Parts: sequence; C-alpha cells; structure tokens
Amino acid sequence: VRSFSGGWRMRLNLARALLSRAELLLLDEPTNHLDLDAILWLETWIGRRVGTVIVISHDREFLDATVGSILHIENQGVKLYRGNYSAFEQQHAADLAGREGERRRQEMQVAHMQSFIERFRAKATKARQAQSRMKALERMTLIAPAHVDSGLTLRFRDMPPAPNPMLTLEDVSAGYGGNAIISKVNLSLRAGERIGLIGRNGAGKSTLVKLLAGTLEPLSGIRREGKGLAVGYFAQHQIEMLDPAASGLLMMKRIDDKTREQELRNFLGSFGFPGDMATASCERFSGGEKARLALALIAWRKPNLLLLDEPTNHLDLDTREALTEALQTYEGAIVLVSHDRHLLRTTADVLYRVADGGVSEFDGDLDDYRTLAVKDNAGSNGQRGGTAEGDNGSGNGSGSGSGSSGGGGNRREERRAAAGLRQAQAAKKKPLQQRSQQLEKQLATLESERSAIEAQLASDSFYSGNDRDAVESAIRASAELRRRIDGVEEQWLAVQAELEAMSAES
Repeated sequence: VRSFSGGWRMRLNLARALLSRAELLLLDEPTNHLDLDAILWLETWIGRRVGTVIVISHDREFLDATVGSILHIENQGVKLYRGNYSAFEQQHAADLAGREGERRRQEMQVAHMQSFIERFRAKATKARQAQSRMKALERMTLIAPAHVDSGLTLRFRDMPPAPNPMLTLEDVSAGYGGNAIISKVNLSLRAGERIGLIGRNGAGKSTLVKLLAGTLEPLSGIRREGKGLAVGYFAQHQIEMLDPAASGLLMMKRIDDKTREQELRNFLGSFGFPGDMATASCERFSGGEKARLALALIAWRKPNLLLLDEPTNHLDLDTREALTEALQTYEGAIVLVSHDRHLLRTTADVLYRVADGGVSEFDGDLDDYRTLAVKDNAGSNGQRGGTAEGDNGSGNGSGSGSGSSGGGGNRREERRAAAGLRQAQAAKKKPLQQRSQQLEKQLATLESERSAIEAQLASDSFYSGNDRDAVESAIRASAELRRRIDGVEEQWLAVQAELEAMSAES
C-alpha cells in the first residue's frame, strides 16, 4: 500500500469503511478521489444501506442523492434543515432573505443568473445537452441567494482574439514510457467551444488534457496550435506547483511587474485574498485557498482556452458556485475534467467520452451517462479496472468508446453554430468592455486626486497659514473633481447598460 498514490489509499480506506458492518458510517469528503462512475456506484450503495450515514461533501449532486437532512455550521452554531442539499439552499436563502442587508444583494444575484437563463433559453435546441444546461441554470436562480455572503466574485479578464480552430489533433497517440493510453485521437477545438470529458479514472482524461496543454508530447500523430492561442491550464496537482515561500501578490508580480500593486491586490481580493492575505506566504494556506490562488494566477494571464482538470477537488461549495458563475461569463473555449456534475452541467455544451483507448463525442447528457455507467457497473459486478490517472498508468488498447447513437452530426453542427454566435457576440462586446475598463481607470485616478485634496482640506494646518487663495483653490478643485467623477460614472453606467442589453439579446 505504501507505493500507492494518495488517491488509491483514499479508495482503500473508503472500501474498508464500506465493508465494515457498522451501524454508523462517517464519510469525510468520500468523492474527492473518485471518478464519476465510482461516485454513481457509491450513491446507489448508500441508498441501499440500512443504518445512519453522516457525510461531509462539497459535491451538491452527491448530497442531493444521498442525504435527507443537512446540519449547517455557521458562526459557531449548528442548525438542522430537513431535506437534501437543494432543499437546504432554498430554506437557507429564505433565512437570508429575512435580513434586510442581504436582500438587495440577493436580488442582484438572482437577476444576474436570470439573464443567463434567458440567454440560453433563446439559444437552446432540442438537444438534451442544451436542455440539461438550461435546467441547471434554472436551479441556479434558486441557490444563488444561499451563497450571497461568500464574498467571492471570481472573474476572468478580457482575453486576446482566439484563432479558429484553436488546436487540432490528427491521429494522435499519447501515453508514458512509450506505452499509449489513448490512440488515434482526432479533435479540432474551435473558438468558444465548451467540452466536458467523462470516463473512468485511468482511461486517459488527464492524458488528453496534458496533450492539449502541450505538457505531454504525442507518441505519434500531429498536434497543431492556432496562431494566438493562449492556454490557461489547471492540473490535478496544480496547488503543489505553487511556491510555498511566496505570497499571492509576489506570484502575481512575477507574472506582471508592470501593473499597479493596488490593481493586483483588488484582483486577488476578488478571489478571497484581501488585505494581509495577499502578502502572506502560501505555505500555510488550506488546499482550497491554494486552489483559489492557482485559479487567480491562471485568470490573470488572459487565456482564450481554459483546460481545467478537476479544479474543484479542494474547493468548498461557495467557491464552486463562484467558479461556476465565472465560467458562465467566460467567452473563451473550455475543456473540463470534473466529477462535479453540477459544474459539468452548467459549463459544458458537449461531452466527450474517454474509454477503451479512444476519445469520441458522447451523444447524450449526464443522465444518459449515469444510465450507461450503472449498466456497466452492474454488468461487471462492480469490478473496475484501470489505474489512477495521476499515476501515469498504461492504457488498455484502442477503440472508440463512443456510447453514441445517430444524429451526432446535426448536434455537432448546432453546437459549432452556437460557438460561432458566441464568438461574434464577444467581438461586438469587446469595444464596450475596453471602454468600460478605460472609464474605470479614469475613475480611479480622479478618486485618488479628490481623496488627496479632501485630506488636505481636512487638515487643520492647511488653514493656519492664512493662505485663503490656496484654500479656495482646493475647494474649487474638489468640486470640479466631483463634477468630473459624476460625469465619468454616468458614462460607465451607460456602457454597462449597453453590455446588459447585448447579453439579453444574445
């Protein structure tokens, strides 16, 4: 066992707990190192179990499927809510709505999420994947108020223009030590495309992402990048790559030493690193804090292609919701590996299944994949092969692993058309977004000048010199700055209104 990875040790410990005939089963984040197939099996197992189960998990769909009560720990207190996690969120949202200070923020959050619902409802086709995405967004309008107090507003900066296609794989085989895990992969990744990768651990999902990222060379075949490709890559073990002795601010400055420190601090603050946390070394950060910092460093680089390999493993539910919303507003292409079905449903337009040494489009949604996985597990009596992907195990041959039926070509064209529309919309928004940034910088400069004058006017020593002209000049300058600030704010609001109108039309 000592030679096994942390993921395998976790699974062995879980197996020991499940095989014990205890009346009380305590599970602390049991899904963190499981693939989607195993999570679906575990849900079924818990549903059939006789006895009491207490589970800690950040997987909302796993909680919905396995628990009937929620113990919410907040402000050193514990409150019991009856029902699954979705029921808890609605009840907790109602609790928050009773607080006047939270109500306005809830309304803004719900209105923001509602705009996404309208956007995707207008674009939705009869494809079940699009329908699943819309259902997930409708649910987000209910859960948003339960997370208004998280303080996180993760965001991705404006990205450079994306090539089309962005990245092409032609008859590519990839693996480790000369042994192929995936073979004959043909994939053309287009601008704005959003792909979710599904399949068991060891099938080659992480291998495919490394291949796309360029950190793994093909054993055969051709990998071709489009001109202007900017990749943001979050690996499974991303947090281990951070400099433990450095602070988040220092790591940001290593990436960009020309931007003002305050702007870097503001960006880190939106990812949950305000004040002194921005200058604290990350060696004592929790796993979730390190994951947030890694995401912030990626977001600052302005990628037009995001490759996310299990980004939520160390994130709590509030941060997962913030990441979900940030990915909804991100205009670039995404390839996502995650066992978090909520994130997959709300982010991916199309699913690709990695299985039996092959990669192919899965013609269905996550509910269809659940049916397939449960059937496969039943057919194999729960015995599962393969190695943990992080362990660079060998593959098991080649094949398509498609799980597909007819009509895939039409759906593929529909999704490509949707991606093209999304890119056109992004191009129309670009000048407005740039204007918004210019106005924000102008506001920051004017506010800084006015603060300096106000501080001068607030000082008793300023009046002791009997220089009435200087005092009157400062008062006039303060009033003029206030007038200019009001004008710039009006322009900024007008730009935001145009951006909102464009989002509503798309």
